[in-house]
Amino acid sequence: MRKTLLILGAGIMQGPAIRIAGEMGLATVAADGDPRAPCAALADRFEQIDLKDKEGIETLARSLRSKENLAGIMTAGTDFSATAAWAAGRLGLPGIPYEAALDASDKERMRRRFALASLPSPGFVILTKTPEIEPALPFPYPVVVKPVDNMGARGCRAARGPEELGAAVKDALAFSRSARVIVEEYMEGPEFSVDALVYKGKMTICGLADRHIFFPPYFIEMGHTMPTACTGPGIAGLLQVFEAGARALGITNGAAKGDMKLTAKGPMIGEIAARLSGGYMSGWTYPCASGVILTKGAIQIAIGEAPSSLAPTRRWTSAERAFISIPGAVRTIRGLAAAESAAYVKQVFSRAAKGSAVSFPENNVAKCGNVISAAPTREQAVQAAEQAARSILIRLEAPNTDTRAFLDGPAAPGAFPPPAFPIPPELEALLAAMPDSEGAAGIIPFPAFMDSGLTDYMGRSPGETLDAVRELTGLPLPLGEGSGVLPSALGRGFWAALIRGGYQGAVYYLDDRFLG
Repeated sequence: MRKTLLILGAGIMQGPAIRIAGEMGLATVAADGDPRAPCAALADRFEQIDLKDKEGIETLARSLRSKENLAGIMTAGTDFSATAAWAAGRLGLPGIPYEAALDASDKERMRRRFALASLPSPGFVILTKTPEIEPALPFPYPVVVKPVDNMGARGCRAARGPEELGAAVKDALAFSRSARVIVEEYMEGPEFSVDALVYKGKMTICGLADRHIFFPPYFIEMGHTMPTACTGPGIAGLLQVFEAGARALGITNGAAKGDMKLTAKGPMIGEIAARLSGGYMSGWTYPCASGVILTKGAIQIAIGEAPSSLAPTRRWTSAERAFISIPGAVRTIRGLAAAESAAYVKQVFSRAAKGSAVSFPENNVAKCGNVISAAPTREQAVQAAEQAARSILIRLEAPNTDTRAFLDGPAAPGAFPPPAFPIPPELEALLAAMPDSEGAAGIIPFPAFMDSGLTDYMGRSPGETLDAVRELTGLPLPLGEGSGVLPSALGRGFWAALIRGGYQGAVYYLDDRFLG
């Protein structure tokens, strides 16, 4: 009888594990609380179970062991490494102790472990309710506020002063299963993601990527690039600290994923989890860049075998980039197939579809989709991913109260959501002085903005943004020339919508006013 692997989760991030385990000749059973989990059909068998229900997973695992030769339990890119450790431990299967898995998935326990080991990790305090008065913090503002038990930057944001702390704690509590929030010292410096496999206490680093974080006070990862462009003793020290952190947590047999920073004080640990990374790194960008199928090694460890073939066979660069939307409801998405067929693009993932409600992301699961590229050089990989992401155009339904509220919202420096184009005061003054409409149809020129060198959230220039408007609406919209559709020239209102909401704002303005 062939061996069986139980995989916790059947979402996109678990798809590689399900597929690769099958290719290895293992029978696969995937468990997920979502009956419509997108990768459920890849498994030989699917079981709908809440992954927080560790006893339910244990019961399933016992049944599989007695009837289907269960050899191991694993997860990738989920919050539920502790559930996997619980069930594996109860059945005597390979893995780490349950208490170690809790230390690696609960941010309070994790920070205490690092402190006991004298490892560089930010100072912290724990709150269980929204403070009525400002708590005494042992570090200055800004601070980072997170739920202790969630991932994907859900409920995570900076508080830049005491006046923002209460709202940040309230947001974080809404995402915490245990009603606990951690307030941490802010770490200034570039951020990195690390993947590693640990077998019988020996660690192999399997990927170090630059993370690209935007949109304060939130921490939205708009992509990562594998491998990092940074070299030298700082990176060597960072990996040493990461390995010490994994060891302090008790990750001696399995996968370890870290978020690390290089600060003025040196390397510091953001977080370390006892699982393969999500965010397309372990299953996509590292294999694309190195030729190493990291997931296969993790599966081998989960079934009690030594990981094989961990030496890179190529030295390419792989880039992941996200595409996002302003608030509203999706009318159409254009360009997905063309983006996926572009040179060096390996895969395009879209979480948005016609009719989907979309919002400006406050966490990493609210993005509309992602593009993965791989190429012999860093420049080629980055350019391919970014161009493909820019080519995917989302048209929003009009009218829509969420879109209207966003376009009418504050554009002051530091306001969230930010404008697509953060124009300086001199351009704001020119825009304010522009008439809203005049004379024959066309566009009232705004050369100071067009020649400003500004780019939007995705790196589009003003000219590229107008090209996207033309593509979605079918209107020629050359400066000063009538289209035969619009009753008057587009002036201040059109430019304000474009500056605030990019191509989406301009298209919404046209749809809401003229096109329907």
